[in-house]
Amino acid sequence: MSSKKFSANTAVAIVVANMIGTGVFTSLGFQLVDIQSTFVLMMLWLVGGVTALCGALTYAELGSHLPRSGGEYNFLKEIYHPAAGFISGWISATVGFAAPTALAAMTFGAYLEASLGNVSATLMASLLVIALTAAHAFSHAASGGVQTIFTIIKVLLVLLFVLLVGLAVDNPQPVRLLPAAGDSVLLTSSAFAVSLIYVNYAFTGWNAATYIINEVEQPEKSIPFVLFSGTLVVLVLYLMLNYIFLYAAPMSDMEGKIEIGVIVAQHAFGETGGMIMGLVLATLLISTVSAMIIAGPRVLQVIGEDFRLFRLLSVRNADGIPMIAIMVQSAVTMFFILTSTFESVLVFSGFVMGLNTFFAVAGVFLLRARDSESPGYRTWGYPVTPLVFLGLMAWTLVYILLNKPEEGVAGLLIVVAGALVYWGTERMNRRASDPS
Repeated sequence: MSSKKFSANTAVAIVVANMIGTGVFTSLGFQLVDIQSTFVLMMLWLVGGVTALCGALTYAELGSHLPRSGGEYNFLKEIYHPAAGFISGWISATVGFAAPTALAAMTFGAYLEASLGNVSATLMASLLVIALTAAHAFSHAASGGVQTIFTIIKVLLVLLFVLLVGLAVDNPQPVRLLPAAGDSVLLTSSAFAVSLIYVNYAFTGWNAATYIINEVEQPEKSIPFVLFSGTLVVLVLYLMLNYIFLYAAPMSDMEGKIEIGVIVAQHAFGETGGMIMGLVLATLLISTVSAMIIAGPRVLQVIGEDFRLFRLLSVRNADGIPMIAIMVQSAVTMFFILTSTFESVLVFSGFVMGLNTFFAVAGVFLLRARDSESPGYRTWGYPVTPLVFLGLMAWTLVYILLNKPEEGVAGLLIVVAGALVYWGTERMNRRASDPS
C-alpha cells in the first residue's frame, strides 16, 4: 500500500466504524416509547439495513463513475449544479459529520460517567475529540493504523458482548420474531416511521468511503466492494445486538433511556459487570469518532479546492492530509458537545443527512440518462434498488416534518443558509474576476 493511500481494508474499516456507534447503543430506548412489539422492533432494524444496502449499492455506481473525494458534494455538483454540490457540502460541513461525531463522543462520555460515576461526560467527550484530531492530522500511515486497529477491536467487542450477555442472562425476556395481532398496523404507523429516523441514523456512515475516494487504492474497483461489504457486516451485527438487548433486559427498564448497553450489561452481569461493560462500550465508540474525523474533513477540503473564499480548507501537509479542514470540523464538533442536547441533535442531523443522501441516490437516474454507455460498476437491481431507498427515505423525512417540526424546519433552514452562502461566494468571485 502506498503510504499516501488508504487500502481497501482500511476503507471497509472506516465504513464499519462510521456506522457502528451512537445509534445502535442509544436508539432502542427512544423506539420503545411508542413500540412494544419485539417483531416490529426487529423489523425496524431490518428495514433500516435494507435501506442502507440499497443506498450503498447506488453510491457504488456514483463513486465508480464520479471518482473524486467529497461524497454527496461531488455527486450533486456533477449531476445537478455547483450550487447543489455546495449546499450538500455545507450540510456535511456544518451538520453531517460534526453532529454525529459529537453524538458519538457524548455517548462515549455518558458511558464513562455511568460506569465510573466521578467523571464529567462532557469533559471526556471533549478530550476524545482532541486526542483523535491529533492522531489523524499528520499522516495516512498513522491515521489508517489507528482506524484499522480500533475497528477490529470494535467488531470483536460487539461479538463478545452478544455472546457473554446471551450466556449470562438468568431471566431472558421473550423475543418474538413472528408477527402478532396489531403488528401490521404498527408497521405502517407514524410511530414506525419516526422510529426509523433513529435506525437510519444508526446506519449513517454506509457512504463514508465516498468521502475519501481519491485517497483509496484503485477506487473504481474497490469502492463497490467496500460499500457493500461494510454495510452488510453492520446489518448483521445490528440485528444480533438488538436481539440480545431485547432478550436480556425488560422493555420498561430501557424505555426512554440512552445508555442501553450499560442497562443490558447490568441485567446480565450485575452492577460491577455493568460498570466494566460500560467501559468496554465506551472503548468501542472510539473508532466511530475516529472514522468521522477522517471522512468529514475531506468534504471541507474539496470545497476549498473549488471555492476561492474557502481555499484555506484545501491546504494539505506533505503527506496529503487536510490538516486545517480536520481542525475546523473538530472545532464545530466541540461546539455541539458543549451546547446541544442529545436527542435534538440526533433528529436534526438525521433529517438533514437524509435529505443529502436522498438527492444523491436520485441522481443515479440522471447520470444514467446522460451517459448510459460509460464503463464502470452498475447498481445491482437497478432501478428497484434506488427506488426502494428513495421511497423509504422520503417516508421518513415526511414524518419528521410532521412529528418533529422544530428539528425538520431547523434542517431546512440549514439548507437555505447554504444556498445564501453559495450566492454570496459566487457574487464575490464575480466581483474579483471583473474589477470593472
